[in-house]
Amino acid sequence: MTRRYEDDLRAKLAKEKILCTRSGGRLKFALAYPNFYRVGMSNLGIHIIYQLLNAHKEISCERFFLPESNRLLSQETFAPLNKFQVVGFAVSFEPDYFNVVRMLKLGKINPRAAKRTDFDPIIIAGGPCATFNPEPLSEIFDAFIIGEGEIILPPLLDEIISTEGLPRRQRLEKLSLVAGVYVPSFPKRVSRQWVEDLDAYPAHSTILTDDAEFNMYLVETARGCGRHCRFCMAGYCFRRPRNRSLDVLKAQIVQAKAFGKRVGLMGAAISDYPQIDELCRFILGEGLQMSVASFRADSVTRELVQSLAASGLQTLTIAPEVGSEKMRRVVNKGITEENIFNAIELGLAAGIKSFRLYFMVGLPFEELDDVEAIAELTTRVKKFCGGRLTLSVNPFVPKPFTPFQWSPFAGKKYLDAAFKILHSRLKSMHGVEIISESIRSAQVQAILSRGDKKISEVVLQSETAQDFRKNFKAAGLNEDFYLRGRDLDESLPWDFLDQGFGKKYLLDEFNRAKALKSTPKCFDGCKRCGVCKG
Repeated sequence: MTRRYEDDLRAKLAKEKILCTRSGGRLKFALAYPNFYRVGMSNLGIHIIYQLLNAHKEISCERFFLPESNRLLSQETFAPLNKFQVVGFAVSFEPDYFNVVRMLKLGKINPRAAKRTDFDPIIIAGGPCATFNPEPLSEIFDAFIIGEGEIILPPLLDEIISTEGLPRRQRLEKLSLVAGVYVPSFPKRVSRQWVEDLDAYPAHSTILTDDAEFNMYLVETARGCGRHCRFCMAGYCFRRPRNRSLDVLKAQIVQAKAFGKRVGLMGAAISDYPQIDELCRFILGEGLQMSVASFRADSVTRELVQSLAASGLQTLTIAPEVGSEKMRRVVNKGITEENIFNAIELGLAAGIKSFRLYFMVGLPFEELDDVEAIAELTTRVKKFCGGRLTLSVNPFVPKPFTPFQWSPFAGKKYLDAAFKILHSRLKSMHGVEIISESIRSAQVQAILSRGDKKISEVVLQSETAQDFRKNFKAAGLNEDFYLRGRDLDESLPWDFLDQGFGKKYLLDEFNRAKALKSTPKCFDGCKRCGVCKG
């Protein structure tokens, strides 16, 4: 088994083309992604941070991924995790919390931060989960990056290097003074840090491999989103919305041409990029194919859809999220049924015959009539497009720092009834498939998303979701307490973080949702939420 694991690492390494220079500095930094290699290598954040770390003359960075065996070694030199002075995890999804624990144990590092000594690595977390609620991991990590790594990591690395030789507690106290860094053992209010000028920080693939889920050259077109979808954490914790200049993107795409890879445009809503048509024409004009992370039905263009079809896209994905006009007003996504059918029509005109629709059930203020509306919309779409139709329908999970952070996770009885409606209404419809996350899995995600330090105690004992459910019960914790709606004046575990906007803004948005009032998207000069103060 040991030999097979090392052979697998060598095989993966042999297939990689590393596009950034490794400085080989004296401080060894382990960049860890708590999921399998094929998943982690499709995460653009890993590429961005890998390049940033290896550009530092004092640092040598190597990657770690969740192994499929009981050994854990670095991707580059097959070194064990506990031989690195710093370990940084990029944590994007709540279910990966358990993989963090497993990787630390496989790396012979105590997962409980308080038990680690001066001879153990400093363990850091970054990524979306660290930014919006670090408390469910606060017993595990020494420090969290609150915001965007390009801004926070350079001064944090300088402090880590300058404090070498100091006792661990003194080092952590000094790290807690770095802007955008939360150290649980030295709690204080922490303000999110973010990049103002994206052009100053290139964001594209730095390692190419055929073994990634997204076998393409990734390029970030924009960051953040100003659409005010009330369920979406990314739309609030990555404000303000910022675009890269077309000239910078063109230069990155020209670099990609040498590798013959499909160009993957990354961002919250690619179709919102102001010069998307020109960008599409440029990519295809360079003889490359393209793909996009997502687009919005109300801003998608004919040029974009035709470019995707010309690149071999066979299934067009649209996210209506809800089926009724009432719920469209509640979630404030801003797309209409007309937008949905227009996007499908563009797909059909480009020769695309299969479609995927994303929906949620269990949203605030939703009733079963609104679920019926999803089935009715699906029926109309199927009749219109005629081709294969896949519905991805998942339970809504409330997220911190959104207007729905106070909302309950819908009860199992309600969700069972919602899924029963959809299956009974659509089961006889040929060419329609419904896929969904299990209610139990969504419940665990909901507990973790809005969890506190007590949840962290359970997480650090758990290497799987099954472990977590068992340990949660053994700890005497109440599932209903964590899944319930929060009082509007209740103190929340993440209140010590400053995302740039206050609770009043989120509460106003919650009340607007209740009143079925829409909120327009961000615009130049807008000061509504408080993030854009200048």
